[in-house]
Amino acid sequence: MTPLLEVHGLSKAFGGESVLQDISLRLEGAETLAVVGRSGCGKTTLLKILAGLESADAGSVTLAGEALDPLPPQRRGVLYLYQEALLFPHLDVTANLAFGLEVRGRSKGEIRPRVEQMLEELGLSEHAHKAPHQLSGGQRQRVAFGRALLVEPKLLLLDEPFGALDTDTRARMQQLFRQVAEQRQLPALFVTHDLKEAIKMGHRVGHLEKGRFRVFDSLQQLVHDPRLGVKEEMDFWIRLERQAEAPSAVPPEEPPETPSEASPGVQAPEPQTPELQAPELQTSQGKAPSASSLDSSAPTTPAKASS
Repeated sequence: MTPLLEVHGLSKAFGGESVLQDISLRLEGAETLAVVGRSGCGKTTLLKILAGLESADAGSVTLAGEALDPLPPQRRGVLYLYQEALLFPHLDVTANLAFGLEVRGRSKGEIRPRVEQMLEELGLSEHAHKAPHQLSGGQRQRVAFGRALLVEPKLLLLDEPFGALDTDTRARMQQLFRQVAEQRQLPALFVTHDLKEAIKMGHRVGHLEKGRFRVFDSLQQLVHDPRLGVKEEMDFWIRLERQAEAPSAVPPEEPPETPSEASPGVQAPEPQTPELQAPELQTSQGKAPSASSLDSSAPTTPAKASS
């Protein structure tokens, strides 16, 4: 079976510095391939080459059996979704959604019902006539996502699309993307610096480092790859959980008997005032005792910056 997307031997350098080295990958039908990597590893460069916004020094790209290399961006059937929503500030939500269909010459009779359906599908019906500045970050990203879906691209490229959102909104957008991509059988490359997000979003996960790309054959292979630090982070949380559940090593002292609790016939001792002693002063040569502390720093996953 011919893969939907096939990249073979892709290489790119800027000013003599190699960014992508002999990259090869395949996308089989309606699946999402998540690409994770550190800042500067070439993630964004890879997407721009696929979208036709950057040229490769070597290699080939085919989509649905057609070579993309000689085609301009507007004829590739590939849509690039950035971290920023990039909405037109002078257009309301409805007009922003309709824009891609209008520039492709679709009739108003076709555009209107499709836009209305998309508004409902994305939960934006009550915001249809709002301007972008009246929307939250998550709502703006939904509009951009809907505009991309309406033009029915052959391939969707997502460059850390939810990276600027807060945690709750990001989780909702991740769920929405998975749901819509499944319903519409949408092929996608999803770039992120967040390994957890990559595992959530991708049917498969690939790692890009120093221009080299590798797709993991299984989740077990990903977990045990030392470059990603997954095993170390898992071990940290397991140790922390065990420590939190473990009983105290030193049992608490029993409180002393009070006079009313003393045995019959036994006179309770007179309470004594404890003898107070001044603490020893530390000399200039002395060293203060070091307090032991629990190291609670967790290993970190690769961080993202602009690629």
